[in-house]
Amino acid sequence: MCAPELFDCIVIGAGVQGSFTAYSLAKRGKRTLLLEQFVLPHSRGSSHGQTRIIRKAYVQEFYVHMMEECYKLWAEVEREAGVQLYRQTGLLVMGPENSESYTSVKNTLLKCSAPTVSLTRENFSSHIPNMVLSPGNGAIVDLTGGVLFADRALKTAQDQFKKYGGVLRDQEKVVDIKPGAVVTVTTLAKTYRARSVVITAGPWANKLLAPTGLQLPLEVLRINVCYWKEKTPGSYHVNNRFPCFILTEREQTDQQIYGLPSNEYPGLVKICLHTGSPTDPDHRDRQRDRSDVDILSRYVSCCVPGLDPEPAIVESCMYTNTPDHHFVLDRHPQHSNIVIGAGFSGHGFKFGPIIGKLLCELSLGEVPSFDLSPFRIRRFEGLSRSAL
Repeated sequence: MCAPELFDCIVIGAGVQGSFTAYSLAKRGKRTLLLEQFVLPHSRGSSHGQTRIIRKAYVQEFYVHMMEECYKLWAEVEREAGVQLYRQTGLLVMGPENSESYTSVKNTLLKCSAPTVSLTRENFSSHIPNMVLSPGNGAIVDLTGGVLFADRALKTAQDQFKKYGGVLRDQEKVVDIKPGAVVTVTTLAKTYRARSVVITAGPWANKLLAPTGLQLPLEVLRINVCYWKEKTPGSYHVNNRFPCFILTEREQTDQQIYGLPSNEYPGLVKICLHTGSPTDPDHRDRQRDRSDVDILSRYVSCCVPGLDPEPAIVESCMYTNTPDHHFVLDRHPQHSNIVIGAGFSGHGFKFGPIIGKLLCELSLGEVPSFDLSPFRIRRFEGLSRSAL
């Protein structure tokens, strides 16, 4: 029998994080295998769909600093591939003027000298027509915010990975990982070996980590992705300078409401609640909770009057949340050649190029180019030392 193929690195999971990790490795000349359990492209995970928001608007400064480099990396990929992946629209941030959630985002943007414009109740409607600023709410625009063309970005990362000599194999579900100086990865089709492995499997991360003796405090949520019809076609279109937006909180919920201009579907605006209901990723569509849709309908009726207050389309996505909603970017506590990228908590897509670079550095045993202390596994309380 022939020995299993040997790679410098195997990346498991071809979503945005895994694809950019594999791309970064292949670009550095490493023999890299990217494995995906489903046939590509697919809508079973967290990286599908045509658009995502890109922004610097965060409470934490470390995310702002990561995004400063990430914008440069997105532009680099655009130049390299000759495709447009980002459209600047601005990101409108709204929230109760004296609330911690809104003031923290505003103060961090200003402290980090991000380009912004503050809006007042008097000039809001002249800048943002067809939208209502709720009484007591403030508004600031993150001028660098905009839309990422998500499906196109994912395919571009995979295509560039292959151009650099990477091997992409879809419809190969990983069923076992055996740690060692050389890691053995078994799929339903074949067995492979690699000097290092990166796990970027989204909602399936813990299932893959189980053979390695590690479980992370991850909660998988099914998200209703809602699209709302314009009453007057084009009124919320990206070409009419309607921005992306985030509402930091509202009376009915302490979760963010976010929206993007009409672009994916003609005449439809994406507006969603930044949370969902617990689900099993292998049985995602059994979950039918629509309480979030009711909250969104009330918001649309009140504050986005140019849209029908019932969604025209409701699609599904999944978040994989950590308790603090910060990522996991770390080496396995007992197997340093197994690297984990997980728990992106519904806000990881925009970071794809920088996360790919960081996971590549970890897998090569290098000192990462950013401080990863906010993303270390040992920050989680309640996990026994033996589990870590």
